[in-house]
Amino acid sequence: MPSNLPLKGKTILLTGTSKTTTIVDNITALGGHAIIAPLIETCERLDNHDAERLNCANQFDWLIFTSQNAVDAFARKMLRHHLNADHFQGKIASIGTKTTTALEKLGFQVSFMPSVFSADIFVQEFPSVAGNLPRCLFIRGEKAKSTLKDGLPFEVKEWTVYETRERHDQTSVILKCIEQHQDVTVIFASPSAVDVYARDVASHVGWRATRIAAIGHITEAALEQYGATVEIMPNVYTMQAVIEEIMKVGDKS
Repeated sequence: MPSNLPLKGKTILLTGTSKTTTIVDNITALGGHAIIAPLIETCERLDNHDAERLNCANQFDWLIFTSQNAVDAFARKMLRHHLNADHFQGKIASIGTKTTTALEKLGFQVSFMPSVFSADIFVQEFPSVAGNLPRCLFIRGEKAKSTLKDGLPFEVKEWTVYETRERHDQTSVILKCIEQHQDVTVIFASPSAVDVYARDVASHVGWRATRIAAIGHITEAALEQYGATVEIMPNVYTMQAVIEEIMKVGDKS
């Protein structure tokens, strides 16, 4: 196997939302075969009170974003109501490099990002406060867990700006992929995608038909609850880190 093609002979199945072709291009350049089969999709939640909520957001000391999807939905609301980053005077907290990059493209300056891209580490590392407790607004999706709201030692208001919908039309694509390819790694980046896969795919072929990779320990825990063995789970919670780990493993026997 050529050293410059470490993914030669490997098929990588991506189950999350498909917003960019960058990772597909990277896999292809490394000799692998990428298949996008999104089991979930996100859409902005529209609200007649969006303008009012945007104005209220300016009253918070911190705006918290834990996903690029939340940033994208928030950005659409800003655009619709002719606002830019200068409208918001509070500090910005972010989880993950993609979330941070998306915020910076909007003109925001991120003041805090945890060392590990997860909500529980966010709670542990969020700057300690003395005196007046900060007013925080969590910009979230409807499936976000209550880790921030329950874990931070002060009140956290929440605003749901996007929804996650299941896609069941990808089942045949995934089953065909597993049937036709010998060395398949399925990458999961959210518990929502795990749930759909468990019902639509694993119920037919089991979990051992492929190698399982997870981004984040929350997703890893969701897989393990279904009895799946997670073979790849990098310390850095990014898609690129998963790909680097896949390059290190041998063929799926």
